Amino acid sequence: MAVKIKLKRLGKIRSPHYRIIVADSRTRRDGRAIEEIGLYHPVQNPSRIEVDTDRVQHWLSVGAQPTEPVLAILKVTGDWQKFKGLPAPPPMKVAAPKPDRRATFEAAAKESGGAPKGEAITPKAKKADKKAASEAQAPAESSEG
Repeated sequence: MAVKIKLKRLGKIRSPHYRIIVADSRTRRDGRAIEEIGLYHPVQNPSRIEVDTDRVQHWLSVGAQPTEPVLAILKVTGDWQKFKGLPAPPPMKVAAPKPDRRATFEAAAKESGGAPKGEAITPKAKKADKKAASEAQAPAESSEG
């Protein structure tokens, strides 16, 4: 039985997500897998690549052949170079950690000094402010005439 390491497509029409799987070469693309050994999300920036290195090394050592896209992924992660005994590639890019929302809020509150910047913050309050302002101007204009 010829075994391949290939991509199994998941996700919506314009939002692909892939799983790196080990499967019989005769199975269809999204068919039954022997084992799932990783993830590949190309839409994220930078692309999310997670590979179980031990399982990849095992399957390569027993003769599983990676497809071209999987071979490119394995070269990026360094698993192919490790299997062939070549020097490791440069490290992959890692997504920057997201800022803590609570810390951001507290910093903004401290910067404002605890006082609200504007009078109205909700749509109803804004409407009431406009109405009060127009009523204040209307009697002033009528007394002038």
